[in-house]
Amino acid sequence: MINESISVIKIRDILLVTMPPDPDDHSITVLQDKILNTMQRYQVKGLILDISSIKTMDSFLARVVVETAQMVVLMGGKTVIAGMQPSVAITATQLGLTLGGALTALNVDLALEMVSDNFKRGL
Repeated sequence: MINESISVIKIRDILLVTMPPDPDDHSITVLQDKILNTMQRYQVKGLILDISSIKTMDSFLARVVVETAQMVVLMGGKTVIAGMQPSVAITATQLGLTLGGALTALNVDLALEMVSDNFKRGL
């Protein structure tokens, strides 16, 4: 069953996605599919993935975040991961997580500025 509470919002030429606070594996996979399908449908230039509601990150969630960022790159876009909590940053480091070229921002406002600046410069 698809989780209808997962929303992918198009703002100009980017997608804004907020991760649910306690996602299960199925919801994460659905979210990934929804992001990629929406990206293709609207031909957007990038993704802001807001993970500020995530308090803990397991290896599956970490892998899906990185894979999603890589898939966005393969589709011609850029990813900014916004709102990482300190506990998540610690766990991500302990898991050896590398973001595969994704940018990071402290919050969504800064991510929006970053995406706008990068697109203007053609990065």
